[in-house]
Amino acid sequence: MLPADTGEPAEPRLRVGFILLHQFTLAAFSGLIDALRLAADHGGRSRQLHIAWTVMSLGGGPQQSSCGVSVMPNSGLRDAGEFDYVAVCGGNDYLNDEPATALVQHLRAAAAGGVRLLGICTGTFVIAKAGLVGDRRVCVHWNVLDAFNQRFPRLNAVVDRLFLDEGDLITCAGSTAAIDLGLYLVSRHCGRDKAQQAMRHMMLQDIRPAAVPQPHFYARLAGIADVRIRQAAQFIEQRLDDPPPVAAIARYVGISSRQLERLFHAELGVGPAAFQRRLRLEYGRWLLDNSKRTITEIAIDAGFADSAHFSRDFKSMFGSTPSHQRRALRMASAPGG
Repeated sequence: MLPADTGEPAEPRLRVGFILLHQFTLAAFSGLIDALRLAADHGGRSRQLHIAWTVMSLGGGPQQSSCGVSVMPNSGLRDAGEFDYVAVCGGNDYLNDEPATALVQHLRAAAAGGVRLLGICTGTFVIAKAGLVGDRRVCVHWNVLDAFNQRFPRLNAVVDRLFLDEGDLITCAGSTAAIDLGLYLVSRHCGRDKAQQAMRHMMLQDIRPAAVPQPHFYARLAGIADVRIRQAAQFIEQRLDDPPPVAAIARYVGISSRQLERLFHAELGVGPAAFQRRLRLEYGRWLLDNSKRTITEIAIDAGFADSAHFSRDFKSMFGSTPSHQRRALRMASAPGG
């Protein structure tokens, strides 16, 4: 008697090997692997039917994530030929400029064998260190762009998207963008219905395409070496919706308000308050272009008391009002626009 046809594939259509690096970002790893898991079986049962995955680490021991949670891998590094993709999951250890020789050799062997690589979060740093980027573009998280450019000045890194597929190398900004990458891979190998199955399980409204821009509102500080300015800029970035006074910024950095003013004027040509205002307005402009929130909601999110103050400052900086900016974008994106 012939076996019953269950409708399931004889072999998984997609096989992914995960390599966890020290201090890997838990959100990016778990988002990607869960997108695969929820598409691999019906009803969230987690059987590796349509998709298979293996979690690895150098040496096979537990690996600690950036939040302190340790994950026990399935094994040490396995032959990359067992997989369609090898995902290098990085995190807070990206400043380590000397990755283990065995890891570098493993990635080079994978690439030489035609296995596609996935750079997840700062895993792209290790792939670049292994010399496997070449003339390809790579996508990194906006928060590590400066560090990446300093280490790899000849490589082309972008922050204008969630992930970037260059054929044999896919790089992802990390965080929730790893979910979108996972759904993209599921759709490619198993069909859009499987990707939508996972999307519904994860209670997502849609699948974001790769070209959706990262919501990045970072200070462009290329060439600024003063750590105090960088610390101040980071403090400002983290509080765009609740702007701190200059005195609080100075206390965070550990200098006086007068010293902070002098530093900003000397290095950036503007004071900390003007610098903060510019970032908030750029944030507001991004929300106008990439969200459906009302102008009043965007004003509050960008740290303004009301839409009138936001509109006045917006026009002063960009030459048009927020409502005109949004109308112009809609006209440009309309059919025939």
